[in-house]
Amino acid sequence: MTGVDQAAFGVQDISNVLADKLIPTVTVHNRLEGRPRTMAFDRALRAELRDPLWMLTRQWQVGEFEGDDAGSPVQAKLAVERTELRHYRAREGTVTPFDDALPLEAQVERRPVRLRAGDRPMSLDLRVLAGRRWLRLVADLPTDYRQQFLDAYPVEAPDPALAADADQVAHPETWQTVAAFAGRSMDGGALYLHLRAGGRPYDELPGVSGTDEAALDERATRFLVWFAQLLPSPATDGEDAWDPNRLEYRFSCSAPEREGETVYTAEQYHGGHLDWWAFDVDPDAAPLGTDTLPDQPPVCTIIPTPVSFAGMPNTRWWAFEDNRVNLGDVDAATTDVAKLLFLEFAVVYANDWFLVPLALPTGSVTRVRGLAVTTVFGERVWIDPAGAGPDDDWQRWSMFNVSVRGQHGEPADTRLLLPPTVPKIQESEPLEEVLLIRDEMANMVWGVERVVPMPTGDSRAGGEAARETLEVFTRLAGTSQTDPSEPVASVRYEMMSSVPEHWIPFIPVHVEGDNREVQLQRAGLPRAVSGAPAKVRPRTSLLRHGLDDATPAAYLIPEEEVPRSGTRITQTFQRTRWHGGRTVTWLGVRRTAGRGEGSSGLAFDRVIDTPKQS
Repeated sequence: MTGVDQAAFGVQDISNVLADKLIPTVTVHNRLEGRPRTMAFDRALRAELRDPLWMLTRQWQVGEFEGDDAGSPVQAKLAVERTELRHYRAREGTVTPFDDALPLEAQVERRPVRLRAGDRPMSLDLRVLAGRRWLRLVADLPTDYRQQFLDAYPVEAPDPALAADADQVAHPETWQTVAAFAGRSMDGGALYLHLRAGGRPYDELPGVSGTDEAALDERATRFLVWFAQLLPSPATDGEDAWDPNRLEYRFSCSAPEREGETVYTAEQYHGGHLDWWAFDVDPDAAPLGTDTLPDQPPVCTIIPTPVSFAGMPNTRWWAFEDNRVNLGDVDAATTDVAKLLFLEFAVVYANDWFLVPLALPTGSVTRVRGLAVTTVFGERVWIDPAGAGPDDDWQRWSMFNVSVRGQHGEPADTRLLLPPTVPKIQESEPLEEVLLIRDEMANMVWGVERVVPMPTGDSRAGGEAARETLEVFTRLAGTSQTDPSEPVASVRYEMMSSVPEHWIPFIPVHVEGDNREVQLQRAGLPRAVSGAPAKVRPRTSLLRHGLDDATPAAYLIPEEEVPRSGTRITQTFQRTRWHGGRTVTWLGVRRTAGRGEGSSGLAFDRVIDTPKQS
């Protein structure tokens, strides 16, 4: 017995305790082998022939005279029940049919692409692309309306004298790009937002004939479909699975059964690779649909196939293997459990495995009731699924099984969930990047916008963008000259130190109805520049939650979501291939661990030395 003190537990009969598995133990098996007197195995590997008796002893040595009354399987019948995912719901939103036209990652992770942030236009590259697409759609109409659409939806040039356009004129590259398209290209994003709001394409065009209105409506429908296929995004807030308060994706799917429905929930998906381990079976969840499972053939007959691989040892002594794989050259330490298990399978149990192939479509949920195996002797053996029993049983071995939510005693779910996901996703450079860090000196949390989106559609370092924008506000406000005749004190009083504008504060507030528990609420620092906006607002959509609503709302984050190590949130464009080679691109969020605590340098009520006048 390993790792158990018999005196401490009062074990009297250790053999029965180990046989009944009453106490969890860690058991290590070692093989007894002879120690060779030399490291040269050339003669032993020759398999030299001496006489028939020697041959018989060799066969006896390797166990070829040991027989068992087991036959090889020649037929297998699977009792299978299969259903498929039918419904999908993002967070507590509306239930929608499960979309097989998109991979599950795109359906879950897709985020709305910002065409405007408050009153500021964004994503110039996408707006110009949409404008070119619309002009091509209306080019074949009897009446040429392209110039009228250019005049109704122009790309406007920023005004360097307006504080509202400071985020564009502050950055030379952005200003030059917007100015290059201003007056020359159509703002297709403005038309798209107008159509999404229920408008008609000819609302801003005077003198459109009645015969062309139907043609413009048909092209508007095609334009909306094209935009949805270009960048899939949630149509409404109820279809957005990203939870900005918990900083994670939450969604659920359901599959019909013969009686009722199985609901799979994923409440802590942080982005990245989505697979079966992100789901839990929730037996207490409300059903998402009323579909029933159609009748299916209960049994399918399959011919078992022996498992073979390169370097597999032969079972007969007088059969020689090829030398393409040398299993004896595998270097495994005593702690390399995976290598040791692989070697044990390859060398000891290699010829005991048979493969029963079963093709399953993506998005399916399959339950194997059992397997009836017929051997060459005509024997039939019924095999139950592995992993059955209570879900919380620590002795239960399972693989690819979804956990069952509950307190205790729930039966394990032995079904195989095959979500329609993709193995590989290409990811762009971060369009937005935010670090949520704790500042113990200031006793608050900061949302540091390391990468912010630009109006042109590209991104920029948050510190650089904040510094350039502040310079524009300072220039618009003008500089005040100090009278040199006035006496200058050697020290001055500073009420509050300055913090870079890309540091967004989160202050602790009480949870509503609780006097002890606190949460983090987004706040704003004042901007001490006349003529500029009174408060510094975040520029990333990750931190602007609630600011662009018709009625601005507070942004609250539970305190436990920002640990001492911090958290990092990035928003990137992601691209993959789906059925038929179709390219799917979407805007998704990923959350990873941070880099520890930080300090903003924020301080109050300080006396600072005044620089000496030269």
